Amino acid sequence: MTTTHPSARPAPAPSPWRQPLPVWATAFAAVVAFMGIGLVDPILPSIADGLAATPAQVSLLFTSYFLVTALAMLITGAVTSRIGGKATLLTGLALVVVFAALSGTSETVTALVGFRAGWGLGNALFIATALAVIVGAASGGTAAAIVLYEAALGVGIASGPLVGALLGDWHWRAPFFGTAALMAAGFLLIALLLRAPAKPARPTRLGDPLRALAHGGLATTAATALFYNFAFFTVLAFTPFVLGMGAYGIGAVFFAWGVCVALSSVVAAPRLQRRIGTVPLLHTALALLLLAQAAIAVSVAADTPPALIAAVIATGVPIGLCNTAFTEAAMEVSDAPAPWPRPATTSSAGSAAPPRPSSPPPWAPPSPPGPPTCWAPPAAWRPPPSWPPAAATSAPWPAPDPAPR
Repeated sequence: MTTTHPSARPAPAPSPWRQPLPVWATAFAAVVAFMGIGLVDPILPSIADGLAATPAQVSLLFTSYFLVTALAMLITGAVTSRIGGKATLLTGLALVVVFAALSGTSETVTALVGFRAGWGLGNALFIATALAVIVGAASGGTAAAIVLYEAALGVGIASGPLVGALLGDWHWRAPFFGTAALMAAGFLLIALLLRAPAKPARPTRLGDPLRALAHGGLATTAATALFYNFAFFTVLAFTPFVLGMGAYGIGAVFFAWGVCVALSSVVAAPRLQRRIGTVPLLHTALALLLLAQAAIAVSVAADTPPALIAAVIATGVPIGLCNTAFTEAAMEVSDAPAPWPRPATTSSAGSAAPPRPSSPPPWAPPSPPGPPTCWAPPAAWRPPPSWPPAAATSAPWPAPDPAPR
C-alpha cells in the first residue's frame, strides 16, 4: 500500500499580486483602457443635450468604438509580430491619448463618433496585446496572469462610470481629457519599465485570423461571443436613457454593476470553473444574462425604477463570469503545443466578433480533479500540421510556463 507523508502537500498557488513593475505598469494602462468603456455612460444624456443629438445618435459612440475595435483585432497579430509587443502597446496607447483628447474638443456628434472610432483602433492594438504581454512577463504562470488581468478589467469597468460621473458633472468634455491624461501616464510607465520582447522568426500573416476561423470550434465561439457582446453593450448604451437619472445616479448604478463584474470575474468565476468546467460555466452565465435582460425589459415596460436598477446591476454577475471563462479558454488553447494557433493568431480570430482581448473556443472538456494543467485538444480536433503556416512560429513575447498551474 502506498502512503503519503503528511508533509507532502501540493505547493500553494503563487499569488497573482506579487508581480514585477512592468506587469503593474501594463495592468495600470489596462485599467484605464477598460475605464474608457463605461466612462461615457453617465454623460450620454449630457452629450445628447450639449450636442443637440438624439439618443440613437449618441449610442453611435459605442457602435463606432467597438466596430473599429472588432475589425482592428484581425490585424493586431500581424502588427505585433512585425513591430513587437511593446511597440504595439505604445502605438495603441498613443492613439487613445490623441483621439480621447480630440473627443473632448468635438463640436458635433458626427465628429465625436469619428474620434471614438479612432479611439477604438488604439484600444484594439492595446487590449489585444496587453494580456499576452502580462502572461509573458508575470510571475506565477498563466492562471495568476489571468486573475491580474481580469482584476484590471473589473477595476476599470467599475471605476469608469464613477470617474465619468465626477468629471461629467463639471462638463461632459472633462472625462475625455481625463482619460487622455491617464493614458499618457500609462504610456510613460510602459515606455520606461517594460522590456521589449523578441520578435518571432516569421511574422503572422494578415489572413491567419480568418484561417483560424475555419476551425469549427473557434468559429462557433466567435459567433457566440458576437451575440453575447450584443447583449453586453445593449446594457451599456441603452439603459442610461431609461434610468431617468442624472450623471451621479447613472454613475452610481454602473459603479455597482462594475463591482459585480469585478467580483464575479476575479472571485467567483475561477472557483466555478474548477468545480463545473468552462463550458457549463458559460452555459450558466449566458442563461443568467438572458434572465437579467428580460427583467430589464419587463421593468422598463412596467415603469418600475427600483426593479430596473436592480436588474441592470445584476447583469454584472453573468457578464463577469463570461469574461473570465472566455479569457481562460483562450489561454488554455494558446498553451497547447504547436501546431495549434499561438495567442496572437487565436486572439485576433476570436476577438473579431467581440471587443474582448481574447475569446477562442471554450469547448475544451472540464479539467479532471487535481491541479489544472494546460489543455491540449484531441488529435481529431487539431488542424493539419501546415495550418495555419505562420501560427506555429514563436510568439513575440516569452511563452507562458507550460508547467501545471
